[in-house]
Amino acid sequence: MTSTTPTIQFFAGVAEDLTNVSLRKNPQTGKRIVVMIFEPIKALEGFKSFTKQSLNSMLLTDEEGEIQVTPTSTKFMFGGDEGDELRQVECKVEIEQDEHWERFMRFMHRYADANGMAYKEGGSEGVME
Repeated sequence: MTSTTPTIQFFAGVAEDLTNVSLRKNPQTGKRIVVMIFEPIKALEGFKSFTKQSLNSMLLTDEEGEIQVTPTSTKFMFGGDEGDELRQVECKVEIEQDEHWERFMRFMHRYADANGMAYKEGGSEGVME
């Protein structure tokens, strides 16, 4: 298998930088919840979002291949003097199946290793930053 640098994309060919990840588990449903924070969004710089094809989901790529992830929710946080400056995007993903969770975690560990992030556990949650 060839080594591929792990990437996350919203738009084809524009790799985003993940700022923070929170891993949680819903005690009622058992669903695993991933909250991914991006700041800033490279696809919005220089109008790249107008020139690149939207993937309508997140595309996670590593040496094992590609994972298409559709967030269950996406929040856009604004700030600045006028309150119209996009500061960060928060994507929430729910993962139910164990094999999907295991594959996602393999990707996240590769992404963390390639980008100088570390995994920290705290109670029922974990955070990569």
